[in-house]
Amino acid sequence: MGITAVDIVEGLFTAVYWLIFARIILSFVSVFLRIDRYNPVMRFIYDITEPIMAPFRRIIPPVGGMDFSPIVLFLVLQLVRAWILRLIS
Repeated sequence: MGITAVDIVEGLFTAVYWLIFARIILSFVSVFLRIDRYNPVMRFIYDITEPIMAPFRRIIPPVGGMDFSPIVLFLVLQLVRAWILRLIS
């Protein structure tokens, strides 16, 4: 009973969810705490999540200064995850 393909897919999607969530939190916190965008942790999170988030940001512009693209991204990731899991199960 080792690691299965389902475990790997679940792990990858979970990591992506947490990185996107961390980016959302950091974007709010950095405004108030004046965290440098070149901080190594922030840079890592932004470098990993930007290729995933950029297409959604181009499609869904900010409304009233709020970026709603991560919400749509979470929904799309859920659909893709379910589709991949159905394919490999």
